[in-house]
Amino acid sequence: MQTTVLDVAVVAFLGLGTTSSTMLGAALGLYFPIPPKVLAGILAFAAGSLIAALAIDLGFEGARDLMKHGAGMQFAWEFIAGGFFFGAVIYYVASLFLEQKGAALRYPSRFLEYALDRKRKAVGDKLALLSQVELLRHLPAEDIEPLIDRVKERAASAGEFIFRTGDPGNALYIVANGVVEVIDDNAGRTLAELGPGQVFGEMALLNDGTRTASIRAKTHAQLLVIGKGDFTRLLTDNASLDEKVRQLSRERALENLRFANVNPVLWARTARESVNRLSRREENQLLQEAKAGKGAGLAIVFGNILDTIPGCLVIGATFHGLESLSITLILGMFLGGIPEAAASATMLRKAGFSNRTIFLLWATVLAAGVVAAVAGKLLIHGSDSPVAVLAQAVAGGAILALVTHAMIPEALHKGGSGIVLPAVGGFLFALYLSLLESAV
Repeated sequence: MQTTVLDVAVVAFLGLGTTSSTMLGAALGLYFPIPPKVLAGILAFAAGSLIAALAIDLGFEGARDLMKHGAGMQFAWEFIAGGFFFGAVIYYVASLFLEQKGAALRYPSRFLEYALDRKRKAVGDKLALLSQVELLRHLPAEDIEPLIDRVKERAASAGEFIFRTGDPGNALYIVANGVVEVIDDNAGRTLAELGPGQVFGEMALLNDGTRTASIRAKTHAQLLVIGKGDFTRLLTDNASLDEKVRQLSRERALENLRFANVNPVLWARTARESVNRLSRREENQLLQEAKAGKGAGLAIVFGNILDTIPGCLVIGATFHGLESLSITLILGMFLGGIPEAAASATMLRKAGFSNRTIFLLWATVLAAGVVAAVAGKLLIHGSDSPVAVLAQAVAGGAILALVTHAMIPEALHKGGSGIVLPAVGGFLFALYLSLLESAV
């Protein structure tokens, strides 16, 4: 069937109309906030609708078209499955790349994951060293997270004394790199040398005694320092940790620690897994860093476009007249755009973007929707050809990746486990519409 100017105009309008919900969502997020659970319900309903549309309108119908042309059932399934998988991989890789450049700001759930990954990476080296410290390694690993912010860094030049005999015991030191030596001032000799991961001054955390030896940097050394005051405040805030440290303060417990067989790798991994929350200060700091990052605004634009193109490509490619419209796909995309844009607008404003800039960022979705729908009509049109079926399957895989990568996590983030009900409702509603279309 020859494509007419009218067909192109119609699919362009469909692309514009389907994506117009993002502007509505942005306006709601900025001026008329909707309760998070309501937004989560809408997003879950849209996700369920899209899953049904992908399974029926793209997956099943595409396989049936291939079988009409003589393909076996197994080949048809493998053909469609391969297209879906390839599309999902493309979307996922591109999405992760853009999120590292600043596009994670679009969704609170994606920003939370991005921020926590940043935090885990930032504390990873410190945790690896802390896991080597006998005193700390025998504390509950899940309680170590509050201590991370209290670990300071100090550089010492070769020959520099860290402290001397008789100085007050006021900190724990951990050697990050370099070598320090323990000096017996009375005998004038070196008692020991300590390298990366080793600790000195640990008794200062448990009593008010003075230093019994001097510590001098043998080479240039980088040290991690935990001040006694900080550690004391930590104990005050954490009764469980305080109890553990009091137990360790006894001579017998301290002696046992030297021979305990605790796996430092396992301890560090457990501690790293406990770093799973952000303080308000950390959140604001990362928001500003993400916004200030080079190309963050452009990454957000491309992220929005990435979420839009696959669905609108399918809308254009499957258009053969109004009777061929996939109502479930259009409905799922339209409804999904509202809470996505609302949550994104709120997040971007927290990051310091102006309302005008936020609307401009989301306006790129409208342009992308029109272009993608027209491209689908002109380049992929003809759903019964193997090339067209494969292209639609690839786009379907990208849409499915969007649903599982952003829509469902965002719905869970806002609404909790209760979103399973509207998600199932959206699926069943889309199934009903598909059955209704096939019965006509």
